[in-house]
Amino acid sequence: FRSGGPHGELEIERYPKAGDPNPYVRLGVVSRQGGSITWANIPEKADHYIAWPFWLPNGQGLTFQWMNRQQDHLIIYLMNLANGQIKKIYEEKQPSWVEFLEDLYFCQDQPLFLVRSDQDGWAHLYLYNLEGKLVRRLTQGEWTVTQIALVDELHKNLYFVARQEPTTESHLLVINFDGRGLKRLTQKPGTHRVLVAPQGKYFLDYFSNLTTPTQVNLHRGDGRLVKKLGDATTPLLAEYNLPQKQLLTITTSDGWKLPAYWILPPNFDQSKKYPVLFMIYSGPGSSTVSNSYPSLSSLYLAQEGIIIFSVDHRGSGHFGKKGMSLMHRRLGHWEMHDLIEAVKWLRQKPFVDPTKIGITGGSYGGYTTCLALTYGADFFTHGYARSSVTDWRLYDTVYTERYMDHPQENPEGYQQSSALTHAAKLKGILFMAHGDMDDNVHMQNTIQLISRLMDLGKKFEFMVYPDQRHGFRAKKREHSNRHFVDFWFKQFLNR
Repeated sequence: FRSGGPHGELEIERYPKAGDPNPYVRLGVVSRQGGSITWANIPEKADHYIAWPFWLPNGQGLTFQWMNRQQDHLIIYLMNLANGQIKKIYEEKQPSWVEFLEDLYFCQDQPLFLVRSDQDGWAHLYLYNLEGKLVRRLTQGEWTVTQIALVDELHKNLYFVARQEPTTESHLLVINFDGRGLKRLTQKPGTHRVLVAPQGKYFLDYFSNLTTPTQVNLHRGDGRLVKKLGDATTPLLAEYNLPQKQLLTITTSDGWKLPAYWILPPNFDQSKKYPVLFMIYSGPGSSTVSNSYPSLSSLYLAQEGIIIFSVDHRGSGHFGKKGMSLMHRRLGHWEMHDLIEAVKWLRQKPFVDPTKIGITGGSYGGYTTCLALTYGADFFTHGYARSSVTDWRLYDTVYTERYMDHPQENPEGYQQSSALTHAAKLKGILFMAHGDMDDNVHMQNTIQLISRLMDLGKKFEFMVYPDQRHGFRAKKREHSNRHFVDFWFKQFLNR
């Protein structure tokens, strides 16, 4: 509902929530000149997902991806444009879940295609033919391919981005179509985001690491530097006593080595007590710990006297699908387990103030924040949550059921993963913000948690952002950013 004007404006949107019926989907093809529609030969009223249509390069066929409602079975079909008949060219099943294949490349001069799949527990590259047979596996090992950057069919080379060891770094690599000649093209330790030119002659590298602000460099295809095009480093930085980001490893009680970082205030004094602020997201396969330059906002808060901290749990992607699969049917569980382990680790440090352990995040990070202040109330004292999921029964079918299954099949999992279930434990200071037109995570999530807290007689803080969606814009964003800083200054620095 848009609140402007004397009557406001109602916006209608179809939004099936976990367990609801999904819309029926059909796929058809029609000529640009008009005429009859050729429909793909799939059931018209089936409880499934149809997505990611790709034309073959010669325009003689259309591929699309089919997935069952349970999201543990994926098929790529090739559609005959003349009669709508479909042929299976790829199939994948996993005991936890499968995801649509976004990195999919169909070759121009051969009936072959490339996929990036985590079917063996780690995301790797596979070459198939259009008859559905595996030609060869191109990469393997306990590391993750994150992106296909370029396919050079002329020279039979495949450029891709991967996180090897350490998993906090990302690099550009190249391999031949025959699976040989694997070579890393970016050498500096850190995070590399790349754009590769046709035939791999050059690539642009957006690079940063712990101590290096973003640089933009042009390289030859073999990795040699051609020219530095941009550098965010400025002489003005030397005028500030900026804190340094440091990578850490936290070993859990059951042996998982979790990547983490902290940013200690400048002129750090171990004899003093410092507040700690966790900056997190924590969604499945989503990491926040990397060898990259920190955000200016985190540097600012650290400069003012707050230890900025983040840790990636076992399902964040550093440990492949093996780690992520642990989250199946129990979102919130391992995130909280590993975050609490990190708090225990921090409490052992004489310079950490255990009465000021804060956490903040938005969307899934907001969910984690609300859960930390309720389920983890004995460990987290302050939370600032934006646009939060609070109960997975209130979120959409495709995302929620991928990880949690249907609510009727997993009622206990949904119950235990809800912040509402643990609301009675709240004893710290929790602030929540939400846009009243959020069409991704409905404000209903925050409202239901607020209602539960009111019924329990709990204190909390809440701010609604009028006419704002999942991300705040313009002046509302400025207000939110200012309020965020003011909150932590007041709670942690008594300002």
